[in-house]
Amino acid sequence: MTQMSRRHVLVLGVGGALGASVGAPLLRSARASEAATEAHGMSAFGDLKYPADFRHFDYVNVDAPKGGTFSLIPSVRAYNQSYQTFNSLNAFILKGDGAQGMGMTFSPLMIRAADEPDAMYGLAAKSVQISPDKLVYRFAMRPEAKFHDGTRLTAHDAAYSLTTLKTKGHPLITVQMRDMVSAEALDDATLVVTFAKGRARDVPLYVASLPIFSKAYYASRPFDESSLEIPLGSGPYRVGRFEVNRYIEFERVKDWWAADLPPCRGSYNFDVVRYEFYRDRDVAFEGFTGKSYLYREEFTSRIWATRYDFPAVKEGRVKMEVVPDDTPSGAQGWFINTRRDKFKDPRVREALINAFDFEWTNKTIMYGAYARTVSPFQNSDLMAGNAPPSPEELKLLEPFRGQVPDEVFAAPFTPPASDGSGQDRSLLRKAQQLLTEAGVPIKDGKRVLPNGELFKIEFLLDEPSFQPHHAPYIKNLATLGIEASVRLVDAVQHKARQEDFDFDMTIQRFSMSATPGDAMRAFFSSQVANTKGSYNLAGVASPAIDAMIEKIMAADSREELTVACRAFDRLFRAGRYWVPQWYNKTHRLAYWDQFGHPPRLPRYANGVGAPDIWWYEPAKAAKLEQAK
Repeated sequence: MTQMSRRHVLVLGVGGALGASVGAPLLRSARASEAATEAHGMSAFGDLKYPADFRHFDYVNVDAPKGGTFSLIPSVRAYNQSYQTFNSLNAFILKGDGAQGMGMTFSPLMIRAADEPDAMYGLAAKSVQISPDKLVYRFAMRPEAKFHDGTRLTAHDAAYSLTTLKTKGHPLITVQMRDMVSAEALDDATLVVTFAKGRARDVPLYVASLPIFSKAYYASRPFDESSLEIPLGSGPYRVGRFEVNRYIEFERVKDWWAADLPPCRGSYNFDVVRYEFYRDRDVAFEGFTGKSYLYREEFTSRIWATRYDFPAVKEGRVKMEVVPDDTPSGAQGWFINTRRDKFKDPRVREALINAFDFEWTNKTIMYGAYARTVSPFQNSDLMAGNAPPSPEELKLLEPFRGQVPDEVFAAPFTPPASDGSGQDRSLLRKAQQLLTEAGVPIKDGKRVLPNGELFKIEFLLDEPSFQPHHAPYIKNLATLGIEASVRLVDAVQHKARQEDFDFDMTIQRFSMSATPGDAMRAFFSSQVANTKGSYNLAGVASPAIDAMIEKIMAADSREELTVACRAFDRLFRAGRYWVPQWYNKTHRLAYWDQFGHPPRLPRYANGVGAPDIWWYEPAKAAKLEQAK
């Protein structure tokens, strides 16, 4: 009935502060020199598609008209943001629920191209010089960069921002900035960022993507407090009207200093971008049919299959598109809190995997719309193959032989396919056997933990539309003697309990970067397993996984990166840290027919590039008004 994919996304990897995404692997040589000469951009492995004199990104419509309103409901989140609410305009700290879209109000040093895996091009910084040892990055700031009040944006603002985010930012930010040693302004025009020896490959990219705040603005205000005061920005949009928990609008800055720079031409075309907030997904759908907002990516297969037959669709006033999704689909599933004693034995966790009948759920509840997720690198070549490790993978894994399950050196673990009956007896028998072997026997029809307590599981949930997916799973767990239930809480409590790791099992999806690196620590490393607010929901704390993360971060080529990711994949899947769910290979879009978009959307523009590279078409809008 519903898919958490995209609706419950935590972006894993470096993301541009303006929302620009990573892109496709089409590269041609234009390297940032190893002799510390000036370069107009940078990437994880040095390759850039666009030369220094490029005029605009290939995928934009440079003649796109400016104007109109683009309205939507949130579908991705980062840091302290929520899908259903907001109560703060500070979206870069742990406190509060940050408003969606705040990244559009700030300018980072560089922004991403959406048709390359990870390349960045100068925005507030016009160029960068990288030392031969790649530990010192010297950014030349653009003299024309300015804040919305007309004051100049300088290297001092950038140095203040990076230093403050490293010390007071959201835990996910501080973890990813661990290898940044310092950020110093030599003068207004020169920022020097120094990194630690052995720093993760993508840390400079992440640092360059972070928002730049006004040092003067925060001289009289605490940075690390929630606030509804509109912060001073420098991006293509500024905060307009808003009502806490209901909506927020962002107004285009019509004299934006960067509007005619090559990375920005053809982008940020709408006069107003508005986010609407709903606590219930069905109510949100009704809001779309009533034109309360104009654009919707559909994540609920039941609704897509049965409810897009309202008059506006039949009359062509609402357009429906299915766009291929070639990006890594990431990891979606029920994450098991291994910090709790009852889940520490991997045999128990495997029994929980066997109890979920994906085939029945997909066929009966989700109209057969999805494929099974098996890997955190789903739908990418970073997944381990269905065979024993390659010689290159073995080289990384051999030091841990005897410390990790033997299956790591065979074909990787894949959740078993059921017979689709809803209660596959062979899988349930296997689950019973695993539980008994783990010392969790049946007594009087109930599973009993080694400490004598009944084995109970509470699923933490924040949306009622997902309850039907739990019902058959809970029924199968009851067959095993496990008492399971759903705890439905509001968005604020759900966020607080996840941050405190106060749950048994909870659903999440992590959307992977095409070039994973330092962000892997925040999701899978021992370092953050007990750090409040981290995204390591399962409490993964494995020396072998930590070592593979280090290999991923240290890879010197895309080939080395792929090998390290596949080795990591084998270890993670062997740990049984989650009950994998499903993914979709397409984006299902519906929108009121008053927009245009490029005919070929860039591969990594958040899948569809909306709203950044879409535009408003007045003639279509007028036709819609006449059709009322």
